[in-house]
Amino acid sequence: MVRSGYESGPKLLVIGIGGALGATARWSINEIADVVATDAPASWPWATLIVNLIGCALIGLAAAFVDPTSRAWAFAVTGVLGGFTTYSAFAVEVDQLVDGGRAALAGAYVAVTLLGGVGATALGARQATEPPVPRQAIE
Repeated sequence: MVRSGYESGPKLLVIGIGGALGATARWSINEIADVVATDAPASWPWATLIVNLIGCALIGLAAAFVDPTSRAWAFAVTGVLGGFTTYSAFAVEVDQLVDGGRAALAGAYVAVTLLGGVGATALGARQATEPPVPRQAIE
């Protein structure tokens, strides 16, 4: 199917804007993590893990509510969350841990990221489909 320029142009624009917002949010979290964490080479890559798990949960949530062919999906999922999450930083951090003699830590990081990502996506999707629990009156 050939897409018209009319359809592709606006989607490309919203993806670009969303990507800029998501990447800026990821950078901000990295800056905060740099202030909080130490710069030790053996330290756990918290910032990347946090953004990837949050991004997975939000993508799972979006999958229940947003049409994947819509501009809303293009902006929120492809743009914002695509710019927010990062597989490339994850891969570099694993490589740095292995090169730094921390293969066990690298393996744990891979396992936590992959299992946590799948779990966070499922949790996000489940939250979207679960009926809300009624609040009990406070007496």
